[in-house]
Amino acid sequence: MKQLILDLEVYRNYFQASFRNRETGNVRHFVMYEGHPLDVETIRKILRSYQIITFNGIGYDIPMLTLALGGATTQKIKEYSDKVIRNNIKHWRLGIEPVKCDHIDIIEVAPGIASLKIYGGRLHAPKIQDLPIEPDAYITPEQRILLQQYCENDLYTTDLLYQKLEPQIKLREQMSSEYGIDLRSKSDAQIAEAVIRHEVEKLSGRKLPKEDPFRFAGERFKYRFPSFLKNIFSPAVSEAVRVVAESEFVIGGNGVVLLPKEIKDLQIKIGSSTYAMGIGGLHSTEKSVAHRSDDQYILFDKDVASYYPRIILNCGLKPSNMGDYFTSVYNSIVERRLKAKRCGDKVTDSSLKITINGSFGKFGSPYSILYSPTLLIQTTITGQLSLLMLIERLEAEGISVVSANTDGIVIKCPRDKVTPMEVITMEWEHDTGFETEATEYLALYSRDVNNYIAIKRDGYKTKGVYAPAGLSKNPTTEIVSEAVIAYLRKGVPVDQTVTGCTDIRKFVSVRAVKGGAVKGEEFLGKAVRWYYAEGETGTINCKLNGNKVPSSDGARPLMELPDTLPSDLDFNWYIAEANSILKDIGAQ
Repeated sequence: MKQLILDLEVYRNYFQASFRNRETGNVRHFVMYEGHPLDVETIRKILRSYQIITFNGIGYDIPMLTLALGGATTQKIKEYSDKVIRNNIKHWRLGIEPVKCDHIDIIEVAPGIASLKIYGGRLHAPKIQDLPIEPDAYITPEQRILLQQYCENDLYTTDLLYQKLEPQIKLREQMSSEYGIDLRSKSDAQIAEAVIRHEVEKLSGRKLPKEDPFRFAGERFKYRFPSFLKNIFSPAVSEAVRVVAESEFVIGGNGVVLLPKEIKDLQIKIGSSTYAMGIGGLHSTEKSVAHRSDDQYILFDKDVASYYPRIILNCGLKPSNMGDYFTSVYNSIVERRLKAKRCGDKVTDSSLKITINGSFGKFGSPYSILYSPTLLIQTTITGQLSLLMLIERLEAEGISVVSANTDGIVIKCPRDKVTPMEVITMEWEHDTGFETEATEYLALYSRDVNNYIAIKRDGYKTKGVYAPAGLSKNPTTEIVSEAVIAYLRKGVPVDQTVTGCTDIRKFVSVRAVKGGAVKGEEFLGKAVRWYYAEGETGTINCKLNGNKVPSSDGARPLMELPDTLPSDLDFNWYIAEANSILKDIGAQ
């Protein structure tokens, strides 16, 4: 079916529904203002004939369009629009029954939570533009064209985002066909919840009832140690076990489980590394350090395969409202995925991976059918203590662990102890029922545990601020990280990489600014893009309070991308930043 992208503009005296044809790029505007009624019949025909793509259409555009099609005035639509946007009232609470149409809303499919403008910045959209007219203004005839031009840019950006998400949407279409439920507009976590609910209800033959999200509020419970957490012997890990055993976990009034202060304050020192525990997982506390493989040592990254799913299955963990039906369904999904992976069935592998990975976050969400705060804690604490058990065994044999984070560790192993390392790992796997996957590193350069560059024989791995931009991460002077990596891998001078680049997208930074950003008297919008320019003075500031936008000294706004590098691009700023990072990660 042919596709149209829909976006609305809503004002007290003006309503606009704009459609962009994805195939031709043509845009058609349907408007309503005093003396000019909305062409309702044509819009209804369009909704019957095309697949509609929106960004937040389920929550906003389709309900507002429904009001317009039902004969509501511009004033009435604006009143309802304010209730949805400003008061966060859901459309169903306002009694709006959305018009039926073939509709895909991509706001949940896109990773994380961001505005359309920020996603546009992450995709290097040619133009980032905020709403040019205050939302409470009365629109003059001259301003109608301005709003239409603004909307056309939003439609283009939505199309750009849809193109980037097309593989995920295709996968959702295939999963929708398999399970008989519409998953096209859902996030990974929402898909996991919908699929597991569907399969449990099918297996049990009953509908899962709606539960009170705060039914566990105020409850206290203790961690239950699985049988394989035994033979802990080092003083540091033994103390951690004692603290965990004596601690009570409390479920707050909002339904969220809290980490006891005693556990949060633990500093677990084993060998030369110190570890901390948290709701999210174990992490080491290194700062500005470099480790390299050499004649004496070799670096290995050991990740536990499907760590949390394996803990859930190995320990028989399950939400109380689903019982053994959950275990059957979850185990089936995990085993089917492993089989698909072995057979090279990428579609099934990817769809089941979404369900497995997406489900875990829902265990801590009071509004989810999967909500199970005890399962969440049992899983994360088991994962942390299990890794500590492996770490203490390795350290006892003189094999150093230099980093740990959630589901894996980095080992700096003496070359004459590689075999003992493998034996210890296999014994740990046998004791716990987990499996590890190893990657050899030539070097690991860390600002801290969440921000590092690892050099491999056939490439590299980056995390945190050094990772490339994408839909989950704003661009932040990517040429700097590229220059650092080129230097670490091949010894290329950083100035050579920086000055040799002609792609302006590698030099820009994008940032969201609450309330909007200004440079001098110029309003830039809630999403701002800039580069660092020679001779540029002042900063970009927040319109609301005048505070400086972080890292904007010497920044020149670049809301529209040029075809070539600006003549005032400050190469020296980027070179200095690359050299600063090399110091931060212990490389210099």
